[in-house]
Amino acid sequence: MRHAIYYAPSPGTMFHDLGSRWVGRDAFTGEACAQPDVSGITVVTGDPRRYGFHATLKPPFALRQAVNAEALLRAVATLAAGQESFTVALKVGVLDQFLALVPWEPAAPLQRLAEKAVRELDGFRQPPSDDELARRRLSDLTPSQERHLAEWGYPYVFGDFRFHMTLTERLPPSDIERFRSAAEAHFAPVLAEPVAVDGLSLFTEASRGDAFIAARQFPFARSADEVAA
Repeated sequence: MRHAIYYAPSPGTMFHDLGSRWVGRDAFTGEACAQPDVSGITVVTGDPRRYGFHATLKPPFALRQAVNAEALLRAVATLAAGQESFTVALKVGVLDQFLALVPWEPAAPLQRLAEKAVRELDGFRQPPSDDELARRRLSDLTPSQERHLAEWGYPYVFGDFRFHMTLTERLPPSDIERFRSAAEAHFAPVLAEPVAVDGLSLFTEASRGDAFIAARQFPFARSADEVAA
């Protein structure tokens, strides 16, 4: 089993509903969702559907043998309890030929949250195998990404972290604008205003290749409305 710490909109919110319908699965219930009427969307959302609608804060990892899932739950709950909610303005962007919801501008609270998740929960992570390291290195890592991979088991952390909520797999250049327009229309009701980042979600993968399930959600200590007040 692997575990991951994600940001995911809370069930019952419009953001959660729109995201689940775009990728075709609700990660909190495991149920399939009817996708928008966009030609080819089922094919290009295969990977996002397996992972569930989310943004990665601490990427998937297996637990060290010396720790257990209950201890991880307590640690994630403690981390969430020490956070204050904030909002971030998102847009549909293109990253390495795949579409994702990304911030309009650099967001320091997102960066700090991801860094805390990586650092404070790293004691639970089993180091990656040689095969996993070799697979990561197929991506032509930069020197800083190589250092991150060696120390933290993942290349895209700290200065190489980019908050994103994946919407598609890599697209042919000819399809990018078509799917971007469709995504902008689909998510328009929630992207018109900044969205709340108000909790952490623990996702689990029973075995490699299975769909990720949102096992638990941990709200932050204070809501975005309370912080604004």
